[in-house]
Amino acid sequence: MDWQLEAEKRRNEIIEELQQLIAIPSILSEENTLEAPFGTEVKRALEWFMDKGEKRGYQVKNVANMAAHLETGEGEELLGILGHVDVVPTGTGWTKDPFGGEIEGNKLYGRGAIDDKGPTIAAWTALNMVKEAGFEFTKRVRLIIGTDEESGFRCVERYFETEEMPTMAFAPDADFPIINAEKGIASLVFSKKTWTKKDALITFSSGSRTNMVPDLAEAAVIGDLSEWQQDFEGFCSKQGVQGEIEADDGKLHLTLHGKSAHAMEPDDGVNAGVLLALFLRNKLDGDGKAFTGFVADHFYNDSRGRHLGLDFTDTVSGDTTFNAGIIHFEQDKRAAVEVSMRYSISYPFEEKMANVNPDDFALEIRSNSIPHYVDGNDPFIKTLQNAYEKQTGNTANLLAIGGGTYARVLQKGVAFGMLFPGEKDVAHQADEFVDIDNLIKATAIYAEAIYQLACKKSGEA
Repeated sequence: MDWQLEAEKRRNEIIEELQQLIAIPSILSEENTLEAPFGTEVKRALEWFMDKGEKRGYQVKNVANMAAHLETGEGEELLGILGHVDVVPTGTGWTKDPFGGEIEGNKLYGRGAIDDKGPTIAAWTALNMVKEAGFEFTKRVRLIIGTDEESGFRCVERYFETEEMPTMAFAPDADFPIINAEKGIASLVFSKKTWTKKDALITFSSGSRTNMVPDLAEAAVIGDLSEWQQDFEGFCSKQGVQGEIEADDGKLHLTLHGKSAHAMEPDDGVNAGVLLALFLRNKLDGDGKAFTGFVADHFYNDSRGRHLGLDFTDTVSGDTTFNAGIIHFEQDKRAAVEVSMRYSISYPFEEKMANVNPDDFALEIRSNSIPHYVDGNDPFIKTLQNAYEKQTGNTANLLAIGGGTYARVLQKGVAFGMLFPGEKDVAHQADEFVDIDNLIKATAIYAEAIYQLACKKSGEA
């Protein structure tokens, strides 16, 4: 079967379905209802897939409005494909409609285009291609759709409380060729212990998600515009960023713009919160100075944790990284930095954490998802490598990443595409897009993989 040709036949259908899905602004909303636990728009995106599955004859199941699956095939073993329809907030700096699905050149733009609506549409189309080709399945194949991947994996945690763990599975939510190692992901919160002296800083706010480099920071201070404006504008010019300062009823409001990026590589972005803290530390003399100084000292030009004493690297997965994703200060009430830590496969986590003792700041380990690894010699890995190489003609090297995919909740699971080697990663960034030709190519690769893993081949008994 020429899967590339079959995918090309469905090019318009793939584009149209992806545009429909992108048009649903499925950003987390904590509505706390049984009907829509992550928000009505997130549920609408989940129902979009369920409706598609029912119309094409799949066995469809909704699990607590948090996840759903579409199943086909026969057999005792289960091949899982895990995608998600929730997306991160849009942030600022877009030149396209984040939910418009606009096409320019060979790119389709929109929040979720590459993370993870585009790849999930590719896997969905691939499964339809194999199903409609009439091959005999030797395994059941289940497309599992999650709705909380970007905010804690609560969807799949709930799903696997009652549903079958796949014999093997892949998540089309990262890079090709194959990611068999994912770093550990810990959420660290550094909070100021004591309050001793008020200064000019009233409030400070930057970021809403730890898995994104914040592209906006705001602060309110007491001061005279004439004494602050020149310094702030000079600082922004030196750092190559945009900023505004305005006076309002005896207060000054400072705004600084950075560049968003995925937390797995903070150096791909410009952390607006860290930069604003760097500026403020030299304009303050009390609790605000202590807080902004802590942020600047530990995170400015240091995404590797060197100043925290938490740096570590290994040959399997590379550097441990730290993203100060949420920075918040409210005078006399709260001062905290929430950090996404992506730590190496062999990282001595307990030992390192026991030795962290920043002055006047308490450390809370809010969550910790341990590293995930599948042996590269496993037959499942070898089959995926063969599928990728057959469809691309390129060697399927094994990779390690700092991002977290659904693969880490599986007994035997890997991330499999769909970002190709050398392709720019624009997940979580403004003007996120998917390359349409690569979307078609990924569809062919997924079809080949499903066929090899779950279908009877010619000549088999």
